[in-house]
Amino acid sequence: MAEDATAPAHLSDRQTRSIGEVINSLRTEFPDLTVSKVRFLEAQGLINPARSPSGYRMFTDDDVDRLRYVLSEQRDHFLPLKVIKSKLTSWDRGEELDTPRETGPAPEAYFGSAGVSMAVDELGRASGLNREQIDELIAQKVLDPLELPDGRRVFRDEDLAIARSAYRLYARGFEGRHIRSLRLAADREVDLLAQLVTPLLRHKNPKNRRRAAEVLADGASAGAQLQENLVRSRLRRILEG
Repeated sequence: MAEDATAPAHLSDRQTRSIGEVINSLRTEFPDLTVSKVRFLEAQGLINPARSPSGYRMFTDDDVDRLRYVLSEQRDHFLPLKVIKSKLTSWDRGEELDTPRETGPAPEAYFGSAGVSMAVDELGRASGLNREQIDELIAQKVLDPLELPDGRRVFRDEDLAIARSAYRLYARGFEGRHIRSLRLAADREVDLLAQLVTPLLRHKNPKNRRRAAEVLADGASAGAQLQENLVRSRLRRILEG
């Protein structure tokens, strides 16, 4: 039986709420919440509201809290439904639910900028790169200078840090094409992280943008640590072999 977003008035008492009333109560927190979404979560066994004799869903306060928890785990921690369902088993047993902790740097620190702005010759002196190497890194899209209206190119904080790392690689015998491979790996990681925060950035409000910045900073920091440890582990095996 099809169910309207608003059930008959006699179902909307102090003990229970209709599906429409639940959606309205959660809309500020979850603007994308729909009747179809609630039905889907019920079909997956994540929520189980009672039914009236007429077949309408009747949500208790516990049902609403459970739905809010499921939606929060999806939005804030990007957990798959299978994992959330497992966590809800602990919910049903009355156990304390464990949620991921934010351990990465604050967005202000991770994305902060000192406001560095330097010309190409200044970048060369600060990093050790020669002009040919800088031009190669620009061609390989490793360096991405800011183009000014007058045609000049200026380099910023991240460009200087990238240039200094590239200088070390050049000094060890790397070529521009090798450094480009590292840039492509970084681009793939950026694409993955961007996909995670797309739902948050769809609604342009300060709270969602802050949450997106936290996810990106923590994800990027954790990804860098994972990458470093994977490389170290595999290089150790080469040395031990």
